[in-house]
Amino acid sequence: MTLTNSIERTNPIPQSQQAIPTPDDVLELVKTFLDDDKAEDIAVIDLEGKTEIADYMVIATGTSQRHVGAMTDHIYRNLKIKGVKGIAIEGMPQCDWVLVDAGDVIVHLFRPEVRDFYNLEKIWTAPEQTKNATDVDVVPA
Repeated sequence: MTLTNSIERTNPIPQSQQAIPTPDDVLELVKTFLDDDKAEDIAVIDLEGKTEIADYMVIATGTSQRHVGAMTDHIYRNLKIKGVKGIAIEGMPQCDWVLVDAGDVIVHLFRPEVRDFYNLEKIWTAPEQTKNATDVDVVPA
């Protein structure tokens, strides 16, 4: 028996032979994976016109560190199978806030209290249109 026979090998993630998915396809895949994994409070932010780093940002909450880690792993594996290349992950060891960069779709996965603290939705969504003092029509008396 050689050393290579005694080492248990893990199966590599299969690579897709399909065409690379569009950003809209990746968004739909991510939403489906998060829904399947029972993510909570899934929010999609359209970044068009706000930044050039991505087309969409998806924010979701997991119930625990283990849940956030499992969702991250499922998203990574399934996107890779679907042909998405260059996926990067940050924050995996702690699993309080994990960022999955799938190119044109960025996914933020949080534990509930961490999501409340950082409140990314408020940062990336446009403020409501409100009138300020200069917008008020003044009628002469």
